[in-house]
Amino acid sequence: MLKKNSPCLPLFIKEGDRGSSYKAYDLTKRMQAVLPRPIMDLIKYIGRMAEKEGLASFAVGGMVRDILQGLRNFDLDIVIEKDAIKFAELLTKKLRGTLVVHRKFGTATIYTDWPKGVLAPPLAGPKLKIDLATARRERYERPAALPTVEFASLKEDLYRRDFTINAMAISLTKENFGQVIDFFEGIRDLKMRRIRALHAKSFIDDPTRIFRAIRFEQRLSFKIDPYTENLIREAVGKKMFDKTGDQRIRDEIILILKEREPYKALGRMDELDELEVIHKDIRLNKRVEKMFISCYDNYLWYVRHFPERRPLDLYVMYLMALTDMLSLRDVETLCERFVFRRSDRLRLISYKKCGQGVLKRLGKQGIVKASKIYSLLKPLSHETILACLARAENKLVTRRIKAFIKRYGDISIHMTGHDLMAYGLKAGPHFKDILGKILAAKIDGMIATRKDEREYLRKLVH
Repeated sequence: MLKKNSPCLPLFIKEGDRGSSYKAYDLTKRMQAVLPRPIMDLIKYIGRMAEKEGLASFAVGGMVRDILQGLRNFDLDIVIEKDAIKFAELLTKKLRGTLVVHRKFGTATIYTDWPKGVLAPPLAGPKLKIDLATARRERYERPAALPTVEFASLKEDLYRRDFTINAMAISLTKENFGQVIDFFEGIRDLKMRRIRALHAKSFIDDPTRIFRAIRFEQRLSFKIDPYTENLIREAVGKKMFDKTGDQRIRDEIILILKEREPYKALGRMDELDELEVIHKDIRLNKRVEKMFISCYDNYLWYVRHFPERRPLDLYVMYLMALTDMLSLRDVETLCERFVFRRSDRLRLISYKKCGQGVLKRLGKQGIVKASKIYSLLKPLSHETILACLARAENKLVTRRIKAFIKRYGDISIHMTGHDLMAYGLKAGPHFKDILGKILAAKIDGMIATRKDEREYLRKLVH
């Protein structure tokens, strides 16, 4: 068990300097200030329960980094020295949660109800997620391969991580609860606002860390240090992404597009010659930047005006902007290569197939019936429609698209096929045409009530 001020808890202490004196950082008060009390109580409970089982437990990763910066983070990432899975099974029963186990990696995830009084972050999901892992080292049989896992000490577990600022831990044992464990000068790098890799083979072992370096740099307003940037350029030059699974690259791209300012991260990728990993013909220019900004503005407009509607996938709109200069075939190939989920693929291809045609038709001068606008836009997802809005270059198109979203997007009629049969019509494909004409009349303001629909039907069939 770790003891207070033990020399195995170095802060700013290099290997071989164990005789030096140093101050041990106790983050208990800062944790209490940053975290809601129910989350703090849960963390303490996990520590007590682990100790009861004879286990040392530690909070690690992003939560430690953010607490040191005074930021709130509910990513409960816990490392257990010894058997995390067995402990996770016991903890799941106590929390009445559900458990997902990955025995090959010695990891487990618990999903449980959010503690009372805790307002879950917008993207956190309906359940609180607790990740538990056995302290482990990773061995890479070849560059960019998935690692072989061997159980190890906490220090070895922290050394396998991506950057020094993510390689710190907080002890959860009662005797030294809240004490920071920093073997690799992560606190110093936080103070200097820099992203630094832990070792020279970091990006060779796992090239996706390059994306994470950029994400953290832009999110935290830090700077990738020169040593780490040289390692990135070396890995890109050796075409390490060619040895990396496309689906892993896809996931990292989506995470970048989910950042608050993704265009800045993409610009940094461009500086480091990474954009061609997505597609060789993707270019960042003023038009693409303008479309990114417009996508975000239109997203905010939609969310403010229609909070009750389905949440939008903003990252899909950004993908439409990023691939706007590519051909339909290029987009189809890109979707196949990265194995985008079906809904993302359909929306991307829909924008590429229909976007320009929709904008051209909506840009025609003169009177265009609302029902015509409806027929153009209704088959498209709201992400596709808002991407078209972002791409629009005249006020007439903007006005027509927004009118559809505000007034016509959710319009419907009372009449159904059963009503047509009750009226004496024989069921068949023509029902769709009849109901479509009634809906068009309602959209164009010719009819309004159920009675109006019946009267209009009578005119149609006589």
